[in-house]
Amino acid sequence: MPPRLPGSAFWPWADACVAALGAAREEIDALNVYPVADSDTGTNLYLTFEAALAAARAVPPDSPEVLRAFVDGALRGARGNSGVIMSSLLRAAARVLLSEDSVDREPSPLVIATALTEAAAAAWQAVGDPVEGTMLSVARSAAEAAQEKAADGRGIDEVVSAAAAAAQEALARTPAQLEVLRRSGVVDAGGRGLCVVLDTSVRLLTGRWAPTAANAERGRHRIARPIPTVLRHDPAPAYEVMYLLDAEDAAVASLRKRLSQLGDSVVVVGGDGLWNVHVHGGDAGAILEAGLAAGQPYRITVATLDQAARQQGPVRRGRRVVCWAAGVGLHKLFSDAGAYVVSAGGQRCSTGDFLEAVTATGADEVVVLPNDRARVAMAEAAAAQARGTGIRVAVIPTSAQVQALAALAVHEPGRGFDDDVVAMTTAAGHTRHGAVTVAERSAMTSAGPCQGGDVLGVVNGDFAIVGGSLAGVAVQIVERLLTPGGELVTLVSGVDAPPELAEEVSRSVRAGRSDIEPVVYDGRQQRYPLLIAVE
Repeated sequence: MPPRLPGSAFWPWADACVAALGAAREEIDALNVYPVADSDTGTNLYLTFEAALAAARAVPPDSPEVLRAFVDGALRGARGNSGVIMSSLLRAAARVLLSEDSVDREPSPLVIATALTEAAAAAWQAVGDPVEGTMLSVARSAAEAAQEKAADGRGIDEVVSAAAAAAQEALARTPAQLEVLRRSGVVDAGGRGLCVVLDTSVRLLTGRWAPTAANAERGRHRIARPIPTVLRHDPAPAYEVMYLLDAEDAAVASLRKRLSQLGDSVVVVGGDGLWNVHVHGGDAGAILEAGLAAGQPYRITVATLDQAARQQGPVRRGRRVVCWAAGVGLHKLFSDAGAYVVSAGGQRCSTGDFLEAVTATGADEVVVLPNDRARVAMAEAAAAQARGTGIRVAVIPTSAQVQALAALAVHEPGRGFDDDVVAMTTAAGHTRHGAVTVAERSAMTSAGPCQGGDVLGVVNGDFAIVGGSLAGVAVQIVERLLTPGGELVTLVSGVDAPPELAEEVSRSVRAGRSDIEPVVYDGRQQRYPLLIAVE
């Protein structure tokens, strides 16, 4: 058996961290002024965790390699200075959890505290020129508080809660430790991201944190009265250079020294022959040569830190809509409406898939429809990256496939971009949506308890009905959606829908509302035999 997080909660914890960082992404980006004010710390942390989770999902869920795959994915997929440091924190913590003292049982409070301590120490060591007032300070304070509680014999929930509280206090101190933060009126962006991860851990352990607590009070992470002083910056390094490096561990000390001579924001993270290297510097070639002297660099990324230069690229024209489809039928519907479809058949998709789609359109204006609550953060992170290349991107936070049908129906590339986005957003927002699905196991839902095999009716994303037949529940859902009024009913059949389901629901609609002729599509989506929309 693999070592377990408290309560065997690795998967819920990993999913929750990705979701929480996605929700806080824009807030953290806005705080980002150190080491470079490029407004991408939140995006980089989110993408790093997303890469880690994707790597973990590539191995069997009960495999002892899950945690190793997670931290390896974080190392390989780390983005930016903050992402590389976060991967170092995760890797060092996992090393403790994977030690002989922790395998095959729940980690003790002392093991958790030790994991946080080792993580903080590794992060400080990984940075070439560590600075107080950054996520390093936040990590150290969290570890110290955890050690104190563990030494007092407190439980895991108290240890992690103390770490999260100390991290928040350390975050509040960062402007007093780093002048650029004080003058800009913000706390450290990377430290804020670490607080989101710790707060999420507390929420899962204790249930005391609301799902959006990490993002609920954005204003408190800015100083109330920032000092309006014009900053005098030294000339900024020209490039951000990142690469993975196959090298002997013994070669890393001299590599860090050489990189520190060539630039700043030096972070070298890894071990066992695999390293992730991050540097800001003016001579990208010399930075790569340093890597070649130490080992074999690959997956090399060189990006200018000048926003204007970053926006230079191939000539783009026109406007396109990018959206995610849950089934092959929906894929065809969206494609026929002129959209560039990210995926079909219920396949997993990622921020990278959205970014690739936005880039592949060749358009200079793109509207993104994620069509699923869990994919909104992915779409927004992709949009943030695409904007850095000069593409104008708007994300309409559609949470249901049928909202995209309504938005695409009013899409008009010939009008102004803002006007088009407003029209599509309005159409999607005015679409009341529902669905029917079948419970896989016994559970408590917002509509009451259910048993495996029960039919569940969904209204605007929440369980509203527990029943015995697909058609019966679907009819009730349509009636609820029509209660405030409506002129159009759309039914989208799924892979597991009985052939007569849509027609039976259609007959019921016509019997109750002779002025409505339901529109039926074959969406071929998984999990939901029927999707329903009322406009």
